[in-house]
Amino acid sequence: MSTPDPVSTPGDDRNGVQVIRRAVQILNALRDERDGASLSQIAERTGLARSTVHRLVGALESERLIATASRSGRFRLGPAFSTYAQAAEFNFALDFHPVMSRLSQSLNETVDLAVLEHDHARIVHQIAATRRLYAVSLVGAVFPTYCTACGKALLAELPDEQVERVLGGRLERHTPHTVVDVDALLAELEQVRETRIAYDREEHTIGICAVGTSLTDAAGRVVAMSVPMPAQRFAENETAAAEALLAARNEVARA
Repeated sequence: MSTPDPVSTPGDDRNGVQVIRRAVQILNALRDERDGASLSQIAERTGLARSTVHRLVGALESERLIATASRSGRFRLGPAFSTYAQAAEFNFALDFHPVMSRLSQSLNETVDLAVLEHDHARIVHQIAATRRLYAVSLVGAVFPTYCTACGKALLAELPDEQVERVLGGRLERHTPHTVVDVDALLAELEQVRETRIAYDREEHTIGICAVGTSLTDAAGRVVAMSVPMPAQRFAENETAAAEALLAARNEVARA
């Protein structure tokens, strides 16, 4: 015979929520710290007492959500997040799969789904075209944001100041068509915000062009959906691809 769980009091619930909130503050403080952060730095960024940070970091470390980054006592996000991220990413991609499938069938072109990861766009899902000549990349591949359609669509969701911080200065030229002037790129991103469509006209890879747009799901997650294709058939198909992408975007918004 099982023992019933003790009845929680409102105070217990509030304390539990507070602990969770503080733990999330600590995890957020470490999110972009590749080299880790010290307890003092975490306390400063979260506004929490160092004793509280020390206690919660220890609990999170025991669950492998935080790991020691160096012998000097710095901490970073732990390996458990990889497992959670893979599961979440799989479910995340499935949410967009139906609309991606319809888009791919209507255009008979590859459709990619990408997320912003630091200063790159990472492909998290893809439906490849069935025709003989088509553009394709590996799921998990990362691409520069400033010279790809999916990357520009993601950058356009950020204010200019954040775009400049993400790009971090000098832009590398990948092809003769790559836009490497930051001001010119910012002007292009303003157009993307107005039209909701981003273009890559052989800016990252000679022979490959693409159109892309950003989407936001019910949970507030921002992604980019793009349609890459060989440059030789892009000019006559870019308008149709852009219109189909906008229709897909509207479909996701309605859903």
